[in-house]
Amino acid sequence: MKIVVLIKQVPDTYGERRLDTTSGRIDRSIDPVIDEITERAIEVALTEKDRSDAEVVLLTMGPASAVEMLRRGLAIGADRAVHVLDDALAGSDMLRTSAVLAAALRREGFDLVITGNESTDGRGGSMAAMLSEQLSVPHATYLNAVEITPQSVGGERAGERGTRVIRATLPAVISITERNPEARFPSFKGSMRAKKKPLETLSASDLASGLPASRSRILTATARPARTAGRKVIDDGSAAGELVDYLTSSHLI
Repeated sequence: MKIVVLIKQVPDTYGERRLDTTSGRIDRSIDPVIDEITERAIEVALTEKDRSDAEVVLLTMGPASAVEMLRRGLAIGADRAVHVLDDALAGSDMLRTSAVLAAALRREGFDLVITGNESTDGRGGSMAAMLSEQLSVPHATYLNAVEITPQSVGGERAGERGTRVIRATLPAVISITERNPEARFPSFKGSMRAKKKPLETLSASDLASGLPASRSRILTATARPARTAGRKVIDDGSAAGELVDYLTSSHLI
């Protein structure tokens, strides 16, 4: 079985994240790390590899600095990595990104694609479904737990009104949530081996011609205003009324 894991480099959530007010894009120069949920997606694939000797391939579309993230994934056990690196793809929206990743997946071939349910920077939350549509394969998204068989993949999906178990036949695309196990740590031996594992770099022209242009455009971006002191309500018998007035005037209720 070939499992392709989509991973993404994002600004560290423990650092100060900000928008470039000129371009409207996230400033990705600040403490870039592998997205936590996609790191858990690697662990889901490696768990299956431990059980069935599956091949695990990492795929990302991102800047040159994303190589470090791919090497970390290789160090913890992935077999190969594919890096789509092209300056012309910088700032791509979800439509263009999904088209590029779908083209890379068609080129690579797969039985199962695993990604995070949303990244900690954009939080689009629909990449798995968009890839499923473009690849014409089933999808199972927002899985809190994953079960993989030679013919299918499924697991528990949490919704607003409860949980349910869903299943899809392979080949398929799934997304997992942060409730899945954390990724294992790389060993010294694994880090040394990772330097020799295949890491292929592709440009957009290597994948397909006629990729769609980005359809979304950021018109303006402004820095968040500094936080101000809140309003203190002292209960002299009228606090409840004051709170209701405040929430009503702020359109919060």
